[in-house]
Amino acid sequence: MSARSTYNTPIPTQWVGPLVFKGDLVEGEVSVPLATFESPLWPSTARGAGVSRHAGGIQVTLVDERMTRSIAVRAKSAAAAYAAWQRIEAQTETVADLIAGTSRFARLIKLNRQIAGNLLFIRIECATGDASGHNMVTKAAEAVLDWILADQPDLDYSSISGNFCIDKKASAVNGLLGRGKYVIAEMDIPVRLLKRMLRTTPEQMVLLNHEKNYLGGNLAGSLRSANAHFANMLLAFYLATGQDAANIIEGSQGTVQCEDRGDSLYFACTLPNLIVGSVGSGKGNPQVEEHLEKMGCKDERNPGDNARRLAGICAGVVLCGELSLLAAQTNPGELVRTHMEMER
Repeated sequence: MSARSTYNTPIPTQWVGPLVFKGDLVEGEVSVPLATFESPLWPSTARGAGVSRHAGGIQVTLVDERMTRSIAVRAKSAAAAYAAWQRIEAQTETVADLIAGTSRFARLIKLNRQIAGNLLFIRIECATGDASGHNMVTKAAEAVLDWILADQPDLDYSSISGNFCIDKKASAVNGLLGRGKYVIAEMDIPVRLLKRMLRTTPEQMVLLNHEKNYLGGNLAGSLRSANAHFANMLLAFYLATGQDAANIIEGSQGTVQCEDRGDSLYFACTLPNLIVGSVGSGKGNPQVEEHLEKMGCKDERNPGDNARRLAGICAGVVLCGELSLLAAQTNPGELVRTHMEMER
C-alpha cells in the first residue's frame, strides 16, 4: 500500500472559530481545524470560541518546554549504580556536547535520575526546536547510552527507553519534571456573557468544577488531572495537525480553575504535558501542511516559535471546548438533549 493511499478516507474535519487570542504567544483571530467523528464537538467548541471573541480573548502562557527520553543501565549493585550516576553527572558538559552533535536543534536542558536496586534510570531532557522531538531525543539518548557503556564497561544495557520518560502513559513525573509544552490558557468572562451565551453563572461554574472535576475526579483516582474532556479537543486537534495522537494520554492530564470574581468568571485550563510540533507532523500529508499554514504555524520565525504558537492555539481550543461542556452541564438536560439533536 502506498503512503498516498493511507489518506483516501480522511476523518471528518471542520474549521472552528475564529478564536481570539491576546498576548505574546498567540495574538488575534485564529480559526482551527478539528478532525473527529464526534460531531457535537464542532458546535460546542465553536460556542466557546464565540465567548472568546466577546470576552476580549484568551491569554496563553508558556511556562516550560522540553522533550524527554530515559535510558536504563544495569550495574552490579545499587552502590555501583549511584557511583555510575555521579560519574555521569560530573560529565554533564560532555553529555551536552554529545547531544548537540546528533541534531541541529537538540540541546540538553537537564539530566534527572532514579535508582531502583541495581538499575540506573537517566531522564534526558532536551529542547527540540519546532519538532515535538520524540525521534530527535531518542537518537540523542542512544548516543549518550553508547558513550556511558563505553566509558563505564562495568555497566550493562537495560533499555533505550526505560519508562522514566514517560511516553504515552499516565504518570506523575511528567507534570513534575515536564514533557512537551507546559501551557496555560485563561480567560475572564463577564457575567452578562455567561448568562447570554452559555446560560450559566459564575457560582454554578465554580460549584460544578469543584464537585465534578475535583471531587469526582479524586473519587475516581484521577492522576494529576481535574477536567471534563480535555482529551476530546486534543485528539481532534492532534489528528487535524498531524500530531502523534497517542500523546493525548499524558496531554489530557490537566486541570481547570474557576474563580468567581463578582462581575466575571475567571476560567483557566492548565496543560503541563502538551506534546506538539510544527515540523515532522503528518509525515508529508498535504492536508496537514495546509492546516498548519492557515494557522500561521509554518511562517519564517525563530526555531521553536512555530511549535510554541501551535501549542498556544491548541490550549485555546481545549479551553473553548471545556468551557462549553461544563456550562452545558450546569443546566439539567442540556447535555443529553443537544447530543441527541446533533448526532441523530
